[in-house]
Amino acid sequence: SRGLGDVYKRQLYCRPNVEISVQTYEVDGKTVLVAEIPKAEQKPVQVQDETGKYLAYVRIADENILATPVHLAVWRQKNSTWGTLVKYTEREQLLLDYLAEHQEITVSKYSRLAHISYRLAIEYIARFVRFGILDICFERHRFCYRLRGNE
Repeated sequence: SRGLGDVYKRQLYCRPNVEISVQTYEVDGKTVLVAEIPKAEQKPVQVQDETGKYLAYVRIADENILATPVHLAVWRQKNSTWGTLVKYTEREQLLLDYLAEHQEITVSKYSRLAHISYRLAIEYIARFVRFGILDICFERHRFCYRLRGNE
């Protein structure tokens, strides 16, 4: 194979902008395009869809999956200039107790179990993910949350 032209930088419809190195090659009479995208330092990187809406994705194996509200909350918490005050209440204990007996939980299940809003359940789970207590798992095309180390 031989390279056709120089590597060049592009900016796509992303927030924040992402530089992408693109190289084309001629292989067996076909043109192959190789795009190298560095891991983003600032997350989330959002991509504009065909309607103009910006969406964030996570890379899982060889797929790009739409980021969940928990992913977005984790990134928002990490990017915050404010410190995080963590209160340990019966709601957090309920989550840990449930996961000690069951392998996994979803945001909906935790919301119902703790009698809290879906939005508040997202924030609690995101804090536990952020501090390394929970892992985000993706199986059977759905996201769930497990205690770190319980796989």
